[in-house]
Amino acid sequence: MAARSCLHLLIILAAGVLQAARAQPDSNGFISIDCGLSGTASYVDNATKLSYSPDAAFTDAGTNNNISVEYFSPANSRIFDNVRSFPSGAAPRSCYTLSSLVAGLKYLVRANFMYGNYDGLRRPPVFDLYAGVNFWRTVNITDAAASITAEAIIVVPEDSMQVCLLNTGAGTPFISGLDLRPLKNSLYPQANATQGLVMVDRVNYGPTDTFIRYPDDPRDRGWRPLIDTTRYVEVSTTKTVQNVAKDLFEVPSAVMQTAITPRNASDSIEVYWTADPSAASAGDPPPGYIAIMHFSELQLVQGNAVRAFNISLNDEWLDRMMPDYLYADADYNTVPFRGSNRYNLTFRATANSTMPPIINALEIFSVIPTTNVPTYAKDVSGITAIKKQYEVKQSWMGDPCVPKTLAWDWLTCSYAISSSPTITGVYENNPDLCIDDTCPSPNGKPKLAIYISVPIVAVTMILVLVLFCLLRRKTKGSANNIVNPHSEPTSHSHGSDSYGHGSIQLENRRFTYKDLQMITNNFEQVLGKGGFGYVYYGILEEGTQVAVKLRSQSSNQGVKEFLREAQILTRIHHKNLVSMIGYCKDGEYMALVYEYMSEGTLEEHIAGRDRNKRNLTWTERLRIALESAQGLEYLHKGCSPPLIHRDVKATNILLNMKLEAKIADFGLSKAFNHDSDTHVSTSILVGTPGYIDPEYVISKFFFIYYIQSLTTK
Repeated sequence: MAARSCLHLLIILAAGVLQAARAQPDSNGFISIDCGLSGTASYVDNATKLSYSPDAAFTDAGTNNNISVEYFSPANSRIFDNVRSFPSGAAPRSCYTLSSLVAGLKYLVRANFMYGNYDGLRRPPVFDLYAGVNFWRTVNITDAAASITAEAIIVVPEDSMQVCLLNTGAGTPFISGLDLRPLKNSLYPQANATQGLVMVDRVNYGPTDTFIRYPDDPRDRGWRPLIDTTRYVEVSTTKTVQNVAKDLFEVPSAVMQTAITPRNASDSIEVYWTADPSAASAGDPPPGYIAIMHFSELQLVQGNAVRAFNISLNDEWLDRMMPDYLYADADYNTVPFRGSNRYNLTFRATANSTMPPIINALEIFSVIPTTNVPTYAKDVSGITAIKKQYEVKQSWMGDPCVPKTLAWDWLTCSYAISSSPTITGVYENNPDLCIDDTCPSPNGKPKLAIYISVPIVAVTMILVLVLFCLLRRKTKGSANNIVNPHSEPTSHSHGSDSYGHGSIQLENRRFTYKDLQMITNNFEQVLGKGGFGYVYYGILEEGTQVAVKLRSQSSNQGVKEFLREAQILTRIHHKNLVSMIGYCKDGEYMALVYEYMSEGTLEEHIAGRDRNKRNLTWTERLRIALESAQGLEYLHKGCSPPLIHRDVKATNILLNMKLEAKIADFGLSKAFNHDSDTHVSTSILVGTPGYIDPEYVISKFFFIYYIQSLTTK
């Protein structure tokens, strides 16, 4: 009964954690949200086969609504069947929080809207959309049946971002769907840390009705089909159109396989767009524009035939183009076009060209500044904990300090020119709260003491409960992860390696030694050193930061420990265990590639050697202890047979940007089968003397192990 009671209490306490876990990106790094979808169940979109989740895990504001039945259409995406609206009385800014991102990486973020007279008022609204703390665009709904897509490409400064809807007094903001897609940092170089791109249009020339998205486009960009059959004819091929080396846009072959050319061979191709005032916030100058034109020759040009054409904008020459056969190429501007209400692109054959111009696809973006920076991340974490503790929903939404006009009530923020804003005071000028001993609460204690002590007591109680349950529960946990306790890693059919060990079968990415040299810039930056060897900082090609643990030839941890750690980390997955991204077993070179933990080890923080020279607060220490205990409980109770780490110490507990704890270094771990393992070997002491797992502590072999550890000191 005691074990069952503990489990019941832990489930209740973990409810918030489980809700956050459902809000993680999928295996592609995609986040796909159906806004206003009731319940907790996800569904698979028929067209893209992507899984869409309800939005309750991403926002704590607004209400769910279905569109009017007259606007339901089987042809529409399911996300348009319902909306989440943010009625008056709420905060002027209502936000979605997208987490588990990579700071500094480039993302495509897309919001979808269809009014559908969900409120029965037949009054479509106008409101502003923000990407984080920067203005994105104005959403102006004019037709209840029309869908509007707002899409931007931005560099995310933190490991999370918010998409916010701002009520401007012209109707209730609402949203139908929200998508986020990671991009390589090399793509769309016009988007950077200070400038974002907002999509005006993305056109696939040639088809009449084929809308291309994922999986044809691995980035899940939407390509709208377009052809004016009165002026142009389609040119197409079934052969693959390849991307050039270091392609900056990676347009999919399905888009590049079609193009248009003038029906009259002597004519030019003309396209245009008009300046959109909704692309700039009030008081800002009209936006600038980026045009990206995509070309590929789809016909085999023979003999003396030539296809060459000039490109001009508003009759000013830009460039000359001769597309290559079945290779994608692009022409684009890096300095935004400005100063016109209408922009006309013209593609006209050169004097020596025997063939008319051609264009396969076109992307038009307006440019937005992203120079506003969010509030200091640790200040945000702290004030968010207070917000959650006291369930403040109506007035505290979005970034606490930015923009200044939307800063949270009762906060005092400091704005420095060269750094992030910081929170310098809480609850100032709040008549209902006293912050000194002169204004006691009804029980005689200062109110501030109550506000501070409540979260600490709550965290302490949770920690004590977890540790109590770890010690009291002797029944086996759920067998979610099966680990073979005795055998070596499974070998491939081609036999053993030069060390005589079976080749390991891993689901993770396999790196060569040259790959490691590239991603670590030839092992330039050392993060640390352990028994296995040095750990180096690296960046993968798509921008993901990693830690590379390279085994040195003099390491006292050999092939057996390498294989054991790799074997374990391919089979266990938990938010408080460091994740393995891949491995290298290239001749004599062995390495493991992990997720990067930016704040280093717990030992560095306790000893005062962290880069910020800041002591951990007691709340942070308790939370780190709790998260470490959760990781151990998963190893002991969530794996069958249980896994015993055997070297849990402060240097093997790593911290990420949010100071979230994850256990690392599984080279000395052991699978322990309660049914078949009748003793724990004491002939060899492994790990660091003085650090003993709870499973050893509560076993009858603890005293033997403890005596041995003392004799080896």
